[in-house]
Amino acid sequence: MTSTHAFGIDFGGTGIKGAPVDLGKGDFSAERVRIKTPAKSTPKNVAEVFVELLASFPESTDPVGVTVPGVVRHGVVRTAANIDEEWIGTDADKLFSEATGREVHVVNDADAAGLAEVRYGAARDQRGLVIVTTLGTGIGSALVYDGVLVPNSELGHLEIDGHDAERRAANSAREREDLSWSHWAKRLQRYYSTLEQLFSPDLFVVGGGVSKQSAQFLPLLDLETKIVPAQLRNDAGAVGAALYAAEREGRS
Repeated sequence: MTSTHAFGIDFGGTGIKGAPVDLGKGDFSAERVRIKTPAKSTPKNVAEVFVELLASFPESTDPVGVTVPGVVRHGVVRTAANIDEEWIGTDADKLFSEATGREVHVVNDADAAGLAEVRYGAARDQRGLVIVTTLGTGIGSALVYDGVLVPNSELGHLEIDGHDAERRAANSAREREDLSWSHWAKRLQRYYSTLEQLFSPDLFVVGGGVSKQSAQFLPLLDLETKIVPAQLRNDAGAVGAALYAAEREGRS
């Protein structure tokens, strides 16, 4: 891959973080800047933060990638489970491009993390189907086949045993119900076994903050598919968003 740069922004519920990314290395080329997410995080208010964030760095024409915790189709946000409802139906690519004067491309946050892990992290050089899951407040997912993203998989919302999967198997469920690692692992076993039966993947990658404690639960799972912790951790969203934007612009 030709070494080039793009800018990655990770839009979260409490903070908006961004930095230029060296796409040859899959790492930030300058120190990341974090700005608090507005209390009312409408698209317009968030766009203003993006302008402020980009102004913290030298002027550039590099494309900008942005993560959004929702379904994104052709730059338009279609769901808003954990963000302001004004996002639904917003052409975020257009809004942010006009606000910043840069080419901006929006991608689902789990999809961004998946791209980053496949290109630079735990699934680097892995052929076939990789399923990246992020275990947090919910369960985010990314399907990447031979390096190509299949967007908006939303596998955390599979119905398993009559329940929305993430309600029982997300890290928030472990914390909310004060589950032991072994008890939680039984729920994860049911979840990943279901994914295995449906998709027959070549590799599972497990991300989210709890992946730092993967030694507590991954060895308890019994799967045919290899399952490993993510490597890029909190940088995956911004790095993957930058990569997505560069690929949309034909620059990587």
